[in-house]
Amino acid sequence: MNSFTDQSHPYTTTRNATYANNGMVATSQPLASQAGMDILKMGGNAIDAAIATAACLTVVEPTSNGIGGDAFALVWVKGELHGLNSSGRAPKSISIDAVKGSGHNEIPKYGFTPVTVPGAPGAWAELSKQFGKLPLREVLQPAINYATKGYPLSPTLSKFWNKAYEGFKKNLKEDVFTHWFDTFAPKGRAPRVGEVWSSLDHADTLRSIAETNAESFYRGELAEKIASFSKENGGYLTAADLAEHKAEWVNPINVNYRGYDVWEIPPNGQGIIALQALNILKGFNFQEKDSAETYHKQIEAIKLAFADGQKHVTQEDYMEVTSDELLLDDYGETRRKLIGDNALLPEAGEPSLSGTVYLATADNEGNMVSFIQSNYMGFGSGLVVPGTGIALQNRGHNFSLDEQHVNALKGGKKTYHTIIPGFLTKNNQPVGPFGVMGGFMQPQGHVQVIMNTIDFGLNPQASLDAPRWQWLKDKVVEVENRLPHHIAQALSDKGHDVQIALEPNSFGRGQIIWRDPETGVLVGGTESRTDGAVTAW
Repeated sequence: MNSFTDQSHPYTTTRNATYANNGMVATSQPLASQAGMDILKMGGNAIDAAIATAACLTVVEPTSNGIGGDAFALVWVKGELHGLNSSGRAPKSISIDAVKGSGHNEIPKYGFTPVTVPGAPGAWAELSKQFGKLPLREVLQPAINYATKGYPLSPTLSKFWNKAYEGFKKNLKEDVFTHWFDTFAPKGRAPRVGEVWSSLDHADTLRSIAETNAESFYRGELAEKIASFSKENGGYLTAADLAEHKAEWVNPINVNYRGYDVWEIPPNGQGIIALQALNILKGFNFQEKDSAETYHKQIEAIKLAFADGQKHVTQEDYMEVTSDELLLDDYGETRRKLIGDNALLPEAGEPSLSGTVYLATADNEGNMVSFIQSNYMGFGSGLVVPGTGIALQNRGHNFSLDEQHVNALKGGKKTYHTIIPGFLTKNNQPVGPFGVMGGFMQPQGHVQVIMNTIDFGLNPQASLDAPRWQWLKDKVVEVENRLPHHIAQALSDKGHDVQIALEPNSFGRGQIIWRDPETGVLVGGTESRTDGAVTAW
């Protein structure tokens, strides 16, 4: 086996890496993982399993994603890696002047102003059409069943659900938000651990998507309901905006890191930030993982990459600097030379938290999928389309109202996007999918688990369980309380403003599946920071 698939586990955890050779599904919710595995055993492939798992997650983890969100995927099939960008555009009628004219100095988090076209249903349909084996109606059936019959809430899910409820109860007073409370707090509170929650409206919507291959969502009955709800409440989103959505196949971008190719979706996603950081870090020789020098260089590289990302990244045809230019070896060397013994203060935006789900699947045909979807900021905009169970995303909050900014709001434009799937190959052969969800933590998580894998030889579960850090802004770095105190102190001595987090909620939640190139054996890990599970066959 590869060194990073059989390394003994150096971190305290309740899980070990999972091994199998017929199929594997890794995600943040056991019920969703099992749904994907059921599809594999029915004769579906990894693509079918990914769609089933993603749809199921809209039901069993609505705190982080939904039918009204966006999705991206990296798909290895028939010896080739394919990228899918199914992020939605801003409504054509929205503009900076219109938003400012309604009294906003920045795009609000909630309500219709930050709502962009949802892309997730389009991603499911496109993946099924191009690479699936089973009909979409069969693949979505597990999600439909859970929405119809209900399921008991797991502990982490219940915690985030209640947190969202309390925040919405405090801040969302207008009548337009009533449908969210009717759907997700039907008893006047958030569901509790072990309590069964269901949504017949959600089930009906999933059934309509399944039976029409998502046509109803973009050009049919569901689209009409979304557009009518928007029009009735002064929203910008129209039926024409929905009808024009198309999931786009894109060429993944990569950097070579110590003989491995690390792949991401190109902008408008922020995967390029992870690649830039790795491009900087590959010029250093790391002797040990748990040293202040290793953490210091990782943090400095991420800060430099974010400074570039915040300045340059948006929808790619609006960028003045290309992805290729940002990933040049010479540019990586130039940025690397800025890293010294003390903490830098680069110019960059302030990262924030969000809700996202990531999943990875693999089958015995060699197919592998890295898939991510999100409503952004947990439940998203706080809006649920009446009679549908569709919680609309608030992805437009990432746009800038500064006309000179590269990510300036414009009708029909895609915003800078936080959700990013990752994939690893070596010598043009798949190693496998990986991802760490969590807003602006995501590229930081990608860098950490890739280095844990390649530089330090950790297996997938160990790579995920290792203590994490997160750069927040300026020189502020948050670290998990499991990080050794002497390392935190040494980082502080280097000028970092180190904050120790008492809970692991802000450090992302990831999954990994690697395939051994010689035996085909799969080895997977899932996040110990949530209710995740790896199902294997």
